[in-house]
Amino acid sequence: MAASRQTSAKAAFTTGSTMRHVVVMTSTSSIGLVSIFFVDVINLFYISLLGQQELAAAIGYAATIMFFSISVSIGISIATAALVGRALGAEDTEKAKSLATSSLFYLLVTTILLSVGLFFSLPFFLEILGARGETLNLALSFMRIVVPSIPLLGLGMCFGALLRAKGDPKRAMYVTLSGGIAALVLDPIFIFGLDLGITGAAIATFVVRFILALVGLWGVVKIHNMLGKFDFKQAISHTRPFLTIAIPAIATQLATPVGNAYVTRSIAEFGDDAVAGWAIIGRVLPVAFGVIFALSGSVGPILSQNYGAREFGRVSSTMRDALLFTLIYCVSIWALLALASPWIISIFDAKGEAARLVEIFCLFVAGSYLFNGALFVANAAFNNLGFPVHATLFNWGRATLGIIPFVMVGRHFGAEGVLIGWGLGAVVFGIGGAAMAFYQISKLPDRVDIDDDGTNLPPTANSPFTSGKGASFAVQPIRHSGGSEKSD
Repeated sequence: MAASRQTSAKAAFTTGSTMRHVVVMTSTSSIGLVSIFFVDVINLFYISLLGQQELAAAIGYAATIMFFSISVSIGISIATAALVGRALGAEDTEKAKSLATSSLFYLLVTTILLSVGLFFSLPFFLEILGARGETLNLALSFMRIVVPSIPLLGLGMCFGALLRAKGDPKRAMYVTLSGGIAALVLDPIFIFGLDLGITGAAIATFVVRFILALVGLWGVVKIHNMLGKFDFKQAISHTRPFLTIAIPAIATQLATPVGNAYVTRSIAEFGDDAVAGWAIIGRVLPVAFGVIFALSGSVGPILSQNYGAREFGRVSSTMRDALLFTLIYCVSIWALLALASPWIISIFDAKGEAARLVEIFCLFVAGSYLFNGALFVANAAFNNLGFPVHATLFNWGRATLGIIPFVMVGRHFGAEGVLIGWGLGAVVFGIGGAAMAFYQISKLPDRVDIDDDGTNLPPTANSPFTSGKGASFAVQPIRHSGGSEKSD
């Protein structure tokens, strides 16, 4: 058993309506998240006012590469929230603090190394994506300013994950909302006021990420006192449980930018107009479906706390409620996008191939996000319930088998075919991921989990392991999610 366990107040998500928790967590998280995405849309709108299609295309190429770095930070944040959430669900405050501190150490080391390596490899990656000539030069100038800010963005995301794991979605919202407000003010100042163009957009992005990190630090340290004293030996002792979740989670997150990079490369064959249209879609999509992006991150702490508290029925109901929420939201947004497609084309002054791609996305492809949303929710279940490899397999399946063959066929019908192929591939993996998640949840009562230090989680008053047949499992060999066996 864990040696020291400090009792604290009952975890926030282990009582009350699971649908209410899903709605409250998602709505507060999405406000801040969508504000960031909305600022990206405004940013691209400002760039479009400069009258160069190459500028919009450069932003599209840059966004594809930045997606990789963001995915690494998301993966680390998932591991952080899962481990800290479990500790809080088991009412072990001191362990939660220790894990939170160690996680931030891992995040900083990883993102600093990533930003240094990426900085010196930018020309290579941009050329692979298809950037050429003036578009390549513009993308390079933007990325050379933004890439060093990757650790700041990672800190902001990790602080937000810690606040959600604590059950404080409002302050997690403040982290991203503060960045959105700052960007809304700084973008026009740097782009137009100082006449810096795309360089101004990059500088504003750097400042915004600093603000994200600062506001997150305030909530985690000053408000909730969630960090313990850093101990290198203790951080090393947490490496195995952290990497058990973080590596598959990062691999899972990297699947999406890999798939998007393939789509970007395929669309680039049809010229800068097509890439500009793809860039517009890349900005509109997260604003429209930002609530679904937030849902996957918001469901994780609810699942992990109830898992740590052995409330398996609540784990299942949380999954059902999250998928119902996804269905209602995605169908509603799809209808709105279909109605708003002429306005979206007009506001970005999209013409030719760019306008056609935006129209097809709004009328048809946007509907596929119902299945992407189902996969997001399934990933949250896999990562927080001890099956992170499942998330990796399904996401990489979506990014390869769910994109490459569909896009290869669609490419014969032009850039529009590429876009439609990208959307169709989500259907199989969204349905399959949700089905597998429910199957694994149904098996949780028969599975003895191990704590992050290799010991059994303590049984709760309502746990099936406290008496009778269930108790006999506590002395049997137990299986870790990675496949190794250990006896109590």
